[in-house]
Amino acid sequence: MNATIIGAGVMGLSCGVRLLEAGWRVQVLGRELPPHTTSNVAAAMWYPYKAYPEDKVLGWSATTFAEFVRLHTTTPEAGITMVPVVEPLPTPTADPWWQTAVPDFRRLTAAEIPEGFVDGYFFTTPVIDMSIYMAYLLGRYRALGGTIAQKEVTDLAPYQATADVIINCTGLGARDLVGDTAVYPIRGQIVRVKAPAAQRCLLDDHGRYQVSYIIPRLHDVVLGGTAQENNWDLTVDEGTAADIIRKAQAFEPALAGMEILEHKVGLRPGRPSVRLEREETAAGPLIHNYGHGGAGVTLSWGCAAEVLALVGTL
Repeated sequence: MNATIIGAGVMGLSCGVRLLEAGWRVQVLGRELPPHTTSNVAAAMWYPYKAYPEDKVLGWSATTFAEFVRLHTTTPEAGITMVPVVEPLPTPTADPWWQTAVPDFRRLTAAEIPEGFVDGYFFTTPVIDMSIYMAYLLGRYRALGGTIAQKEVTDLAPYQATADVIINCTGLGARDLVGDTAVYPIRGQIVRVKAPAAQRCLLDDHGRYQVSYIIPRLHDVVLGGTAQENNWDLTVDEGTAADIIRKAQAFEPALAGMEILEHKVGLRPGRPSVRLEREETAAGPLIHNYGHGGAGVTLSWGCAAEVLALVGTL
C-alpha cells in the first residue's frame, strides 16, 4: 500500500515513520524540508500549549511523552533531555488538565515560588533540540525506506490517483490546500542564547513576565516569546526581541552574562480544534492531521498513532 504525506515537519515525518514500520510504502512531499521547516524553529519542550480539545490532546500528548522518555533513554542521538520545569502562577490555581500525563507533577513549595507569584507547578519534561531531533527523525524515516522531496502541493488530485491514502500534515498550509479558513497563525518569536548556568525551564503565561519561557537545551537556551494570533509577519522585531531578553533575565538570574546567538520567528498553526480525521473523497481516503497550535512536537507521536489507526481501516 502506498501513502503520500503532504508536509515535511515533525508531524509528517512522525506519521511517515509509523506507516513505514507498519509495512507501507511512503513518500513525503513538503514545501520546505528540514532544516527549513516551521518545526525546526520550535523551542521545543513537551507542553500541550494552545491545542484543543483538551480530552483528545491529553491522550495524544501522553503517548508522545512516553515516546520521548523512551528516546531519551535509548537514543541519545535524538537530542532529547529531561529538564525540570518551574511554572509559577500569580493566583492560586487548580492542577492543570494535562497533569496526569506527567509522572512527577507536584505543586511548588513556598520556598520554590519566585518573587511576585503565589502558586505554581513543578514537573520534569522532555526538551527536544529540534536542530538535532529533526535530522534524527528524517534519518530514521529514510532508513526505513521512506522517500522525501521538496514540492509545493496545490492540488491533491494527481497524488490521489497514485496513492492509496493521502495524509494532510500541512499545518497553516491547509488554509490554501483544503480551504480551511479555521486555521490561523500564532506568531512566535524567540532568542537563542548561550547560558550554561541556566539548567531549568521557567514558564510564565499569566503573570508579571507573560508571555515568557526559558528552555535550556543541549547546546543553547531558548528564550521566548510571543503568541500573536493572526500575525503572519516572519521578520524579527527588534523591540520584541529586547522585551523577551529583558523579561527572561529578570525571571532567571542564571542568564546573567548570556551570549546572544540568534533570533528566530515561526508561525504556529492555530485552530479551534486539532483536525485529525478521515475524509472519504471520490478519489480515495484523505486523512487530515493539522491545527496543533503550539503543541505539534508535544502531540506528534500520539497523533501519528491515531493516523496509523485511521489508515488501518483501508
